[in-house]
Amino acid sequence: MSKRHRTEEAIPLPRAEQRAHAHAERHRVKSELHLLADQVSHGVEPDDVVEPGAAWKPLHHHDAEKALKKVTGTRRLRHWKRKEWKRRTLVRQQRNAAYRRLADSA
Repeated sequence: MSKRHRTEEAIPLPRAEQRAHAHAERHRVKSELHLLADQVSHGVEPDDVVEPGAAWKPLHHHDAEKALKKVTGTRRLRHWKRKEWKRRTLVRQQRNAAYRRLADSA
């Protein structure tokens, strides 16, 4: 049912191909930075080197505003990860242990 609206053109790349693409992109970025560091180490002034800026980074497929919201923490925590949940669980365990001790002593 989840594939019913997909067309042949919209089929995502296989996982291995996506990983290969990401690897190639990371390699390209690393080599660009290596070339810049090499220029600086061979006497070019750091102020004269054209440093790749934000426009140099590859565009991502997600919405920038949505990503910013996710980073700022507007997403709710899962209830079992909250301190109150853990505290309640601990209190419940301690209460059960006390009842067990009481039952054993009687």
